[in-house]
Amino acid sequence: MGVKIVETSLRDGHQSLFATRMTTDEVLSVAKEIDEAGFYALEVWGGATFDSCIRFLNEDPWERLRKVRAVCKHTKLQMLFRGQNILGYRHYSDDVVDMFVKKSIENGIDIIRVFDALNDIRNLKQAVISTKKYGGHCQIALSYTTSPVHTVEYYVELAKQVEELGADSLCIKDMAGVLTPQNAYELISKLKKNTKLPIELHSHCTGGICELTYMKAIEAGCDIIDCGLSPLSNGTAQPSTQAFNCVLKGTKYDPKLNDEMLNNASEILTKIKDKYLANGKLNPKSLSVNPNILKYQVPGGMLSNLMSQLKEQGAMDKYEDVLKEVPNVRKDLGYPPLVTPLSQMVGTQAVLNVITGERYKMVPKEIRDYLHGKYGKAPAPVDEKVLHKIIGDDEVITCRPADLLAPEFEALKEKYKDIARCDEDVLSLALFEQYATEFLKKKYNPEPVKEDKVEVEEFNVILGGN
Repeated sequence: MGVKIVETSLRDGHQSLFATRMTTDEVLSVAKEIDEAGFYALEVWGGATFDSCIRFLNEDPWERLRKVRAVCKHTKLQMLFRGQNILGYRHYSDDVVDMFVKKSIENGIDIIRVFDALNDIRNLKQAVISTKKYGGHCQIALSYTTSPVHTVEYYVELAKQVEELGADSLCIKDMAGVLTPQNAYELISKLKKNTKLPIELHSHCTGGICELTYMKAIEAGCDIIDCGLSPLSNGTAQPSTQAFNCVLKGTKYDPKLNDEMLNNASEILTKIKDKYLANGKLNPKSLSVNPNILKYQVPGGMLSNLMSQLKEQGAMDKYEDVLKEVPNVRKDLGYPPLVTPLSQMVGTQAVLNVITGERYKMVPKEIRDYLHGKYGKAPAPVDEKVLHKIIGDDEVITCRPADLLAPEFEALKEKYKDIARCDEDVLSLALFEQYATEFLKKKYNPEPVKEDKVEVEEFNVILGGN
């Protein structure tokens, strides 16, 4: 039995390289070839695709999913789902999570990859229950990071809990690309001994070691790897699909993909890539190796976010100081993995600490919420002095954060009855109210097309790395 490959170019490939700007038409232009190449699954939805469709592309993400499903008749479709955050940036009530899972599966998703930024299993529970209820394959992804508490034993114990929870498969999600070949071999070997679940590895090439890491993981028994067709691979994205199909060909790991279809798909994607290089959306830096990733354990999307924040403040000379402050903030906060939304939160706090000249003089609301327990349980104890300085003697919740949320869906349905025509619309509004409101008003009441082309201001939202 060969290694299975999940093709990521239609989701994480363009999310990591050019901020998730591929249009539905561009996705559909290559979907048939990819569908006939022999992949285990195609990652086509979730992550930042939902947000980007509504906010920047004036597209309905639900329609994208339905159209892709209509074309892809041979391969399972996969999405990335942030547990109780769904695809947004706060915790949602269980009934909203349940409805989102239901509608995702109804509209064409087969595999839902669920993760929580803190690896707090409680934040995964509802998504797992709902995915199983509606007949989907539930894969739980563990956010990989390094720290004194994030040992191989830590991940093995989590994997056992994941199996008990009812997951169908397990993914090691190395969002920063910091998993080394040696650690991958040890981790995958021990996971294979301690769980019966199929194991998938997801990483990024940012640090320059990902292909080596994948090979050692495969040798240790990894069942599935995430790769991207060559035009949308490497750099801040995943390793090349063609490279692994070539290297593994004729071995016991042979994924047996259709070379002709891979080449046809790559020709189409090369034209799309060239367009984004030409219009500046794809910065050539995203295609480079950045060894600072391995030194500071900071994901690529987070690095670019730090740079943009410092440029806005006219403080690029503080860049190295901020990079050195990130591990300190992370330690203070109990070593949260640097994945959305924690990566943005930790990065912003590091910038504020350096620019103000006093640590935790200014603290964003999201950090306060995190310290109040509203995101879940920190992997390690939070520094007591930092905790007291920021939230004083406030109570820290210890229950699952969503237990404090009343059901929301029916209230949302009533609130948006004038602009939402289906449950999918209500869910779009629940996740991104401001942008979805504008989008749906235009969708259902289109204004006459004006001849003058208006440039739409883009907001600086970092969507890479998860």
